Amino acid sequence: MSKPRPPEIFLSVDIEADGPIPGPHSMLSLGAVAYTAEGENIGDFFVNLETLPEAQPHPAMTEWWQQFPEAWEACRESPQSPAAAMTRFADWIETLPGLPIFVAWPATWDFMWVYWYLIRFTGRRPFSEHGIDIRSYAMGMRRKPFGKSGKNYLPKRWLSGGSHTHVALDDAKEQGELFMNMFKENSAKALGNS
Repeated sequence: MSKPRPPEIFLSVDIEADGPIPGPHSMLSLGAVAYTAEGENIGDFFVNLETLPEAQPHPAMTEWWQQFPEAWEACRESPQSPAAAMTRFADWIETLPGLPIFVAWPATWDFMWVYWYLIRFTGRRPFSEHGIDIRSYAMGMRRKPFGKSGKNYLPKRWLSGGSHTHVALDDAKEQGELFMNMFKENSAKALGNS
């Protein structure tokens, strides 16, 4: 008899960085919020990271950060070494009661950073390659092209009450609420069609 599949846990993840790619540049902070398929928030995680010793901030990103001085200050408070930060993150994921699914807007950006840091500093892959891009999910739900699936085009009932502050945990909560609103509506439609 096969083992029952564990419940899916959706982890809304947001990172902040000082450049376009990991390695030459550094991840500055990481925030994540875990949700059950029913939409219950079952915990969150936040950490600021020390910059990589061999990395340098990208000039364009340095200029971009100047627009958000409060967010910059927030992501530089009490940073931990990347090894300690990513070990804590992987350990936290492994305490969650189900299969972790990475969720982000855009997932291509955030997953690249998180996966690179996890492999480099822990050798662990708690997400495997399980991930959902929220904009792509919106595109499928709305049956609209990618260009008509940005946040400005989404129904207000999906949007979170939070604001996008460029503080990783705030943004993880904002996009997590957005995704769970979409997911619950999509699940209800699926039940109605079965």
